[in-house]
Amino acid sequence: MTLEELEKSARGAIKDATVREALEEIRIHYLGRKGELTNILRSLKELPLEERKSIGPRANALRNDLEDLLAEAAAKFGQAEEKIVDISAPGKKAVRGHIHPLSRVQAEAVKIFEGLNFSVVLGPEVESEHYNFDALNIPANHPAREMWDTFWLKPQQKVEKEKMLLRTHTSPVQVRYMEEHEPPFQIVVPGRVFRYEATDQSHEINFYQLEGLMVGRDVNLGNFKFIIEEFLRKFFGKKIDFRFRPSYFPFTEPSVEVDIKLGGKWLEVMGAGMVSPRVFEYAHYNPRDWQGFAFGVGIDRLAMIKYGIPDIRLFYSGDLRFIRQF
Repeated sequence: MTLEELEKSARGAIKDATVREALEEIRIHYLGRKGELTNILRSLKELPLEERKSIGPRANALRNDLEDLLAEAAAKFGQAEEKIVDISAPGKKAVRGHIHPLSRVQAEAVKIFEGLNFSVVLGPEVESEHYNFDALNIPANHPAREMWDTFWLKPQQKVEKEKMLLRTHTSPVQVRYMEEHEPPFQIVVPGRVFRYEATDQSHEINFYQLEGLMVGRDVNLGNFKFIIEEFLRKFFGKKIDFRFRPSYFPFTEPSVEVDIKLGGKWLEVMGAGMVSPRVFEYAHYNPRDWQGFAFGVGIDRLAMIKYGIPDIRLFYSGDLRFIRQF
């Protein structure tokens, strides 16, 4: 094939191309490593000097022309693709967001307690030593402080009246609320808490709790038992067996652990008890006039049980494959 024939053939092929993919096939056929024009350029060394002087420049010029034609044709295809809009084609389905399982479980738990006439109260995550420990009957050097691995905060000023920390539980809100409100009342306190400990399948440095407090003239453990059993039955939506075991917490007396039986297995779900008279005194209540119960349940724990999640760290992984399941 002569250069003239090759040029005519290549220009015609480029002109007749109807899709972008065809241009790539044309480029390979004429300009590729084994293309028609490439073969002519490689064969120049076998021609006499005079023919090389004549054919070489023309072949190189043709190569440049064909590259330019291919680029122009590709650009036209790009413009055409951008301009064409098929208004009859179905639109792309919008990707919906997913509520995080912890947010879902917290909202569900709060809704159940609101149906039981509890009010929702919030409190600060950065807390003072007084509210986090002292006012909950856990004074300095008390052995019970070892139950909470604490994130202590560096002082922001050279002299601070109180040591500050990231709250280790939502219980400080109990005292804060009692200082400003008169009984009777019943509240729940959802929120994030922090513990300075190693992470594993069942432990994280931050997690979520739901604290509850009910105070009145004649509030007793029977009231607590009814409310908690009602809450857990509604939350899990099935028949549940309950077990109440004696325990110890500095801010309740007596104290109990609540276990439930699901799938033939006993699971610990919350700690609770009657509010200690010492806590009432810190809140300026007369413990002879008032009594109440308090409880704390882990939102993460409830979510793991309800959805069969084996590792608490999945909640904080940021993995959308996990979130999209809810």
